[in-house]
Amino acid sequence: MSQHHADHLVQAVNVTKSFGPNKVLEGIDLDVDAGEVVCLLGPSGSGKTTFLRLINQLETLTGGRIWVGGELVGFEERNGKLHTRTDADVARQRSRIGMVFQRFNLFPHMTALENVTEAPVHVKGVSRRVARKQALELLDLVGLGDRARFYPSQLSGGQQQRVAIARALAMKPELMLFDEPTSALDPELVGEVLAVMRDLAAEGTTMIVVTHEMAFAREVADRVVFMDQGGVVEQGAPDAVLLNPREERTRTFLRRVKQEAESEAQHDIELATLLKSFES
Repeated sequence: MSQHHADHLVQAVNVTKSFGPNKVLEGIDLDVDAGEVVCLLGPSGSGKTTFLRLINQLETLTGGRIWVGGELVGFEERNGKLHTRTDADVARQRSRIGMVFQRFNLFPHMTALENVTEAPVHVKGVSRRVARKQALELLDLVGLGDRARFYPSQLSGGQQQRVAIARALAMKPELMLFDEPTSALDPELVGEVLAVMRDLAAEGTTMIVVTHEMAFAREVADRVVFMDQGGVVEQGAPDAVLLNPREERTRTFLRRVKQEAESEAQHDIELATLLKSFES
């Protein structure tokens, strides 16, 4: 392992990804240090989700390299040549990373407790008794200790997403990836998921978060990275990027987000007024 790549928990160098003729990522360079929270912002189609999926080997690189914990992701370098890692080795690498998706992807036939114990038992060989004890602690951590025996269909979207976070944490990952974890939730459930993520950040969990929650990014991120058209446009401290962006593309994006938030707020006011008129 070269010292250069061990300096950062995640290091991406000139990462490119194409799906056929469609170039989704064009030369991404990004480092993330242990304990850092990095929020990726940008319009739909800017490549944010694809970048997370490459880190977790749910997609294969077209070009460039990614290291996690000093290890080259997906490939091994032997005698100056790259060799594709075995499935078992990919699974080992992937077990160091927790990923939370937009959709909760819970096993519908398993209780919350069973969902959280499944991977430690089957992937890491943890005894069922130990896995169960840890799972109950994690469900407590995400505020769902009293819902351990509930099935996903008996839980709200916000509760399902918190179980998904507990499930990812059960593998004791070095890195947590969040792909718009609140975008599929009703607005009143968003806060409960963000609260869990705030707590994780406060505990020093390394996180890369794709999000459109600007207030969360400003409050929790150590660094905000704005992506557009498959590249990093600018990055820096949250206040610098969100309040005083250097690049016109960033300014345009933030203006649009602000307009959308304002029109949503106006819609909520009109709806509340309408409901009030029915009551009176």
